[in-house]
Amino acid sequence: MNFEEYLDSLRDKTVAVIGIGVSNQPLIQLLLSRGIRVTACDKKNREALGIVAEQLEANGCSLRLGEGYLDGLTEDVIFRTPGMRPDLPQFTAAVKRGSILTSEMEVFFEVCPCPKIAVTGSDGKTTTTTIIAELLKRAGKTVHLGGNIGHPLLAETGKMKPEDIAVLELSSFQLMTMTHSPHIAVVTNLAPNHLDVHKDFREYIDAKENIFTHQSAEDIAVFNADNPYTLEEAGRAVGRARLFSRQKELEDGVFLRGGAIIAKRDGAERQVMTAADIKLPGVHNIENYMAAIAAVDGLVPDGIIRDFAREFGGVEHRIELIRTRNGVRWYNDSIASSPSRTIAGLNSFKEKVILIAGGKDKGISYESLGPVINDHVKLLILCGATAGVIRQSTEQAPNYGGLEIADVTDYHEAVALADSRAEEGDVVILSPASTSFDRFANFMERGRVFKDIVNALK
Repeated sequence: MNFEEYLDSLRDKTVAVIGIGVSNQPLIQLLLSRGIRVTACDKKNREALGIVAEQLEANGCSLRLGEGYLDGLTEDVIFRTPGMRPDLPQFTAAVKRGSILTSEMEVFFEVCPCPKIAVTGSDGKTTTTTIIAELLKRAGKTVHLGGNIGHPLLAETGKMKPEDIAVLELSSFQLMTMTHSPHIAVVTNLAPNHLDVHKDFREYIDAKENIFTHQSAEDIAVFNADNPYTLEEAGRAVGRARLFSRQKELEDGVFLRGGAIIAKRDGAERQVMTAADIKLPGVHNIENYMAAIAAVDGLVPDGIIRDFAREFGGVEHRIELIRTRNGVRWYNDSIASSPSRTIAGLNSFKEKVILIAGGKDKGISYESLGPVINDHVKLLILCGATAGVIRQSTEQAPNYGGLEIADVTDYHEAVALADSRAEEGDVVILSPASTSFDRFANFMERGRVFKDIVNALK
């Protein structure tokens, strides 16, 4: 079914869209523009939605707002927002009554007219996805970037051509109910994550595996050979499995030999570039590039990859250099919403850093973080709901040697303390190891607030 046929199939149906956030508004407007009867449902009340509610109603949209916004769903088709479990009682009841439960991304995979490359994993998704998209653009491809990055793509599907490429970052929430897989799938790594939403780690892994389990034999899946979970997944690949590794040489994939990044397939190998060509700091970014190279091998010339790596300074909120002031470098790593992300961030610096951490708990263990903090941090500043568990993991680690730990109430106090203690040559980094939802709408807002405070230092 193509895009127009799908929209035509909805003309005589009722549709509910759950969540009136930025990501769903283009979908709502698209459906309304085609004369489809839409009810937009959101936990926020009319006052909180403000002018958005007025605009939607003016365009013919019905609203169901407030605490009971999920009660009594009877629409023929229900688009759930990705962060919402598909097995909520209200959804289950609606499906039993005959409703079809879907999502913007599920429909996009059904109707997208061009090849799709998608990336998932616990860490490195956004950077790897961005690298892939930018490399393809430099190679002359028309690229549509979306999923968990960029913006929703379903509303733009009508403009896409068969020769274009859609590049997507997919979260475990988006993948939970996917019944289609991309032509090229990338799994960067896997570690316990989002256990505040997923029932357990097994469910999290199962969701991630949907990125490749619906592939055909002609498709490609790229896996991290250094991660035990993704290496195991490679054995279950439906199509061709390609690996990447910093630690060992491979027969089919991309690996590090000394300082050279080597690509090998069908018995032939070549040096694509060196690790020194990568402008981004940290060994995890070497892995991100190797994953991207494995995905675009044959689509992008090596020279383009080398030139891009030498220029690309990274994605906002990912070990992003904010400023250098009085010889002190300030970094924003707000994307680090789990211990493994913060560990990767800390390992990116040769010197011991001043770390600002803490946020909302995702129900995962912080035990692995403590030893790394003791090895890489000279002053730990904690702020947020996970301050206690991060402190505990640090003080109970076998290598704890009395590291100074300070608790503060907010980022203004954290930045002021770090500024007063930092000396020329120091690094100060916000790398929370926790989600942002205790105080912020998302990690982007958290990072921008932090950057504003740092940039305001006189």
